[in-house]
Amino acid sequence: MSSLFERISTAILEGDEEKAPKYVQRALDKDNGPKEILQNGLLVGMGEVGVRFKAGDMFVPEVLMSADAMQAAMKILRPRLVESGVKLIGKVMLGTVEGDLHDIGKNLVGMMCEGAGFEVIDIGFDATPADFIAAIKEYQPDVVGMSAMLTTTMRAMGHTIKAIEEAGLRDQVKIMVGGAPVDAEFAKRIGADGYGSNAPAGSDLAKEFVGAA
Repeated sequence: MSSLFERISTAILEGDEEKAPKYVQRALDKDNGPKEILQNGLLVGMGEVGVRFKAGDMFVPEVLMSADAMQAAMKILRPRLVESGVKLIGKVMLGTVEGDLHDIGKNLVGMMCEGAGFEVIDIGFDATPADFIAAIKEYQPDVVGMSAMLTTTMRAMGHTIKAIEEAGLRDQVKIMVGGAPVDAEFAKRIGADGYGSNAPAGSDLAKEFVGAA
């Protein structure tokens, strides 16, 4: 791997918002392809973030810094990826359910999914069943992720899945759920396809759903 790719992955790992886009631009200027930069630089860095977060060697504030560095780098790289016709591995749509205003967990899952090669659509927090349905119709995602951080709002996940079924859209998407009060048993009970215990697990589950694990 070129030292420039190593610098990119290290900048992501260290959450350096200035260096990550700078090194991506430098790699583009040296005629490295956008796909190579994504795979050998950015995804390597985010992959290591996921490994360290799972192992308890990185914590949420540090992961958020890495996520910000990834966002900054992707601002430079995304247009070039689109131009070059690089195919992403799938499309993930994320939202925090109705009544819940927490979005850090959802944002982390989004960054991990983007880091894994997905296009990510984020419909925000306090998203009603109607919001989810409208977004599924508009964006045609492969995977829908729902987040809830409160026991009082986790019930909205079941209502949302039921509404998606009633709208005739359930067979079009795989649904994963996550958040502090949620567990695998609850996910099964409400008819979700899977449960992610943390952000890397959510990203891994999305990859499984599209056959990219």
